[in-house]
Amino acid sequence: MVSQYMISMVSNQFEAMFVIAWFSAFASAIVDNIPLTAALIPLIHDMSATMDVYPLWWALSLGACMGGNGTAIAASANVVVLGVAEREGVAVTFMQFLKIGMLTLVITVAVGLVMLYAMFGML
Repeated sequence: MVSQYMISMVSNQFEAMFVIAWFSAFASAIVDNIPLTAALIPLIHDMSATMDVYPLWWALSLGACMGGNGTAIAASANVVVLGVAEREGVAVTFMQFLKIGMLTLVITVAVGLVMLYAMFGML
């Protein structure tokens, strides 16, 4: 049902890459990126009926990976580093991490998406 809605909302690869990259990035900041990626695989597979999905796999990879920068709980590396920092006497709150993490997420996904558009000749 979701894939049919998505297919009806996007008319080309450019739009589909944009939606998939940003959705997966912000969703990965909340949910672990592996289950999220697994859940989105059927969506992209279903979209293959209407367009070439090769660039969409890259957009999913970009968003899911860079989404781990968004929050303190988004990636296990973030949790480990915050634990080590606290042990060393440097306390970083969730909100402090969120301010820098979300900025990092937005910048890295934007730059990555521009690079993907350039790589696939969409600029």
